[in-house]
Amino acid sequence: MIMALVGLFSFTTLGIDNSPNLDIPIVQVIVNQRGTSPTELETQVTKKIEDAVAGLGDIDEIISNVGDGFSNTTINFVLGTDTNQATNDVRDAVNQIRQDLPEDVDEPIVRQLKLAGGSIITYSVSSDQRSVEELSDFVDRKVARALLNVEGVAQVNRIGGIDREIRVDLDPNRLLAYGITATQVNEQIRNFNINLPGGRSEIGGTEQNVRTLGSTKSVQDLRSYPITLPNGDTVPLINLGEVEDGYDDPRESAYLNGQPVVGFSAFVAVAVS
Repeated sequence: MIMALVGLFSFTTLGIDNSPNLDIPIVQVIVNQRGTSPTELETQVTKKIEDAVAGLGDIDEIISNVGDGFSNTTINFVLGTDTNQATNDVRDAVNQIRQDLPEDVDEPIVRQLKLAGGSIITYSVSSDQRSVEELSDFVDRKVARALLNVEGVAQVNRIGGIDREIRVDLDPNRLLAYGITATQVNEQIRNFNINLPGGRSEIGGTEQNVRTLGSTKSVQDLRSYPITLPNGDTVPLINLGEVEDGYDDPRESAYLNGQPVVGFSAFVAVAVS
């Protein structure tokens, strides 16, 4: 009888979590190299990391995602593998090839992927008075910041929408006249806005990798930014092309009942329920 009562009491006091934390042996390696194209990153960083960790035991699969300025390699280990040991093994493997990576890459980040059961809420935002661009800005600046101040919320992801960016469209004829290359201009712009990810520009009708500048004090600041030429002279950036405040090309869209919306999902922090 006593055992039955103890069991009943224990059952009624069990914690309930609709989004339980899952300890699955998955390790991520994240490397950032500002302003670098996906093709360059894949060759100079991603493949070297994949080769370095491929020899580790109990690997189920290796998946890499490469974009403008970042490389993300996810190593899925066989279920039952000790996650902490797997993380240490991956870190050691990456450290061994660190000298083979480009000097200007950020220090590789090796971390265990924590799964917390997916998003806890997903909402969509729509308006008859506001455009998709304005709704995107509203979600990024207002909604996301407010939710991240709520205890237990670890991450807020926007779904659909458009990213604001300041686009630099370099004119190949002007570059030739001043004797400077797009790569040299790109490097100087990176120094001006070093904390931002890579962007895109149109150069001679071809999309190329150039900085996306979102934290510049103003478009005019960027237009007047002095670019140093190979002969030592300087010219304002606007002399080399066009600088416009606008939005990135949409990479994904969200719809509700056939109407364009901007959505967002909130994710709970690990060990919070």
